[in-house]
Amino acid sequence: MILYISCHSILEYDELKLFSELGYDAFSLGGAYTDPKGHITLPRPGIPSLAFHEDLMIESRDFARTAMPLSFLKKFDQVVIMHSPELITANWPTFKQYIAEGGRIIWRSIGQSTEGVESRLKQPRLEGLEIVRYSPKEANIPGFIGADAMIRFYKDEDEFKGWSGHEERVINFTQSLKGRRMFCHHDEIMAVIAHYGGRVYGTGNEDLGEYNGGEVTADKQKEILRSARVAVYGGTWPACYTLSVMEYMMTGIPVVAINKQMAMAPVSEPLDFYEVEAILKECNGLVAGTQQEMIDYTNQLLSDRKLSKQIGDDQRKVAIQLFSKERISKEWQKYLQ
Repeated sequence: MILYISCHSILEYDELKLFSELGYDAFSLGGAYTDPKGHITLPRPGIPSLAFHEDLMIESRDFARTAMPLSFLKKFDQVVIMHSPELITANWPTFKQYIAEGGRIIWRSIGQSTEGVESRLKQPRLEGLEIVRYSPKEANIPGFIGADAMIRFYKDEDEFKGWSGHEERVINFTQSLKGRRMFCHHDEIMAVIAHYGGRVYGTGNEDLGEYNGGEVTADKQKEILRSARVAVYGGTWPACYTLSVMEYMMTGIPVVAINKQMAMAPVSEPLDFYEVEAILKECNGLVAGTQQEMIDYTNQLLSDRKLSKQIGDDQRKVAIQLFSKERISKEWQKYLQ
């Protein structure tokens, strides 16, 4: 049985759904899917394949996630912790005992690791912490403490598909774009969105005024991805790639993205972490080094339907090679066994 500890509801949905469909019993400790039905406010639906463990939910109310008792941990064969290094360091004495008695503590990186995070987890790593990375670019983080596996995030190719691009609209999906300004490359994204009267979807974008698309349901999101002509992408520092670019590529909507140099703008010391430029170049994607280039590339896609489809089709092929549910399922199955 897997104890799963999350810090991101959409990733939690994806991975718990995959684990349960692979036949693993899993329990989310204090997460969005502690109750598999989820909640109406979540951006994803419930997970029918995930079992409901009311007894574990009740028991877990008696302790904080920073103070997990060994008796509770021993109900599970392995513990998967999504990022949250503070939970590992706070619980490490108990985790060490759990490992000594045959359990596994697995740290699942999600693209938010920095030199400071690597340093905090160095000693636990030496004492038995397992690490599953989400990008090969993480090896470039200063103080990198290694990996036992590299398993990317995934998107279901049967769920994200069917791009038509029949609406000449420009879109972006980012939470709190202006609020996280330089770390989400607000200026670069908004230069294109404002130029073409596009929309930014996601929570926390009320400060974008007329360009705010708001938070939408999962079904509505897929409808927007299928119908819009162009998606602009700025990523989130320090992530090597994010879910939004995977969803764009898997759907087949052509992407105009910032290049590596623009991606590194928030940091004073250059850090080779950004993987999107290399991924898009595998499929003749459009990667820009300036705001004007982003606008120009977007104009090409809006004015040339044939070019848009060719680029979108090529990006979907690469997305299936890298991020398909079938591939990632096999990799997790092999690792967890």
